[in-house]
Amino acid sequence: MLLDDRKLKILQAIIDDYISTAEPVGSRTIAKKHELGLSSATIRNEMADLEDMGFLEQPHTSAGRVPSDKGYRLYVDQLMKINDLSESDIENIRNAMDIRINELSQLIRNASVVMSQFTKYTSMAVTPHIKRSVLKAVQVVPIEPGKALVIVVTDSNIVRNNLIRVPEKITPDFIIQVSNMLNDKLKGYTLEMLKTNFLNGEAEQLTSLPYDLMRPILDGIEDLIKLIDRPEIYLEGTTNILNFPEFKEVQKAKEFLSLLDEKKLMSELLNTHGNNNEIVIQIGNENVIQGIKDCSIVTASYSIDDYVIGTIGIIGPTRMEYSKVVSSLNYIRNKINQEISKLLGDG
Repeated sequence: MLLDDRKLKILQAIIDDYISTAEPVGSRTIAKKHELGLSSATIRNEMADLEDMGFLEQPHTSAGRVPSDKGYRLYVDQLMKINDLSESDIENIRNAMDIRINELSQLIRNASVVMSQFTKYTSMAVTPHIKRSVLKAVQVVPIEPGKALVIVVTDSNIVRNNLIRVPEKITPDFIIQVSNMLNDKLKGYTLEMLKTNFLNGEAEQLTSLPYDLMRPILDGIEDLIKLIDRPEIYLEGTTNILNFPEFKEVQKAKEFLSLLDEKKLMSELLNTHGNNNEIVIQIGNENVIQGIKDCSIVTASYSIDDYVIGTIGIIGPTRMEYSKVVSSLNYIRNKINQEISKLLGDG
């Protein structure tokens, strides 16, 4: 249903006021604060129409109105003004992210911290799920009789290590020999290829070494590859939601915090992304998970060579500063993409 210009201006004024005050907005407030050239009575009639259309709601205890999910949707799609970040905001974000980072997962964790600190909401991020990742190096380091450390490094500078048990008869020199041989044979292959082929027998054939000596080492490498291939979920500012009056009710806050502990649900939320340049906003009842019907989720994907590899996002009350969240999320996403290029040696 199309709204005329007057209704759109009144709706925008109500939503802007409610986002900043968390108080239901009345017609007299709009008439005084916003230069719409309309009387309080005219605004009141228009507000009644907007309520009938489903864009506003009236709390039982107040004469003012608050936006509905439908009202917020119209707001973010048509009315919201996305302002560029100020120079000081950009500098603060840049300084927070410009620490020395040598690993992709470390970059995403840092970005999640920055997003939460800047927006004052709860941030979410998922580390890359990159089946195209290539094994850059593998090392097996002797520790003591019966123990060795397996280390794998990918082309995106993800580093994982695992302490393994090996037959005590294996000498340190032999372990170093195996390490050099495996590094020579396995580096350059994608993780997916290693999982499906080499770690199912082919690596043993290539090295021509006894099964009982090779199997613990290959098992250690396989465990690390599975670990790399399993995305991690980062949540920062989980208790920020308690700062908003909508979540002052203890039970409501507890339900929200318990949902954040369910990593599978968080992964599902973060998997809802658009194309490389699109910011996705899910408002209230648009969210499929029952426990976050009073929240909005804003997500953006980050990529390598236009190939989406992960998602970052913000979750907060539907009374969210959407403009600030969208502009900051977009800037941080672009910053992540730049840093990924540097990590991969492309920038």
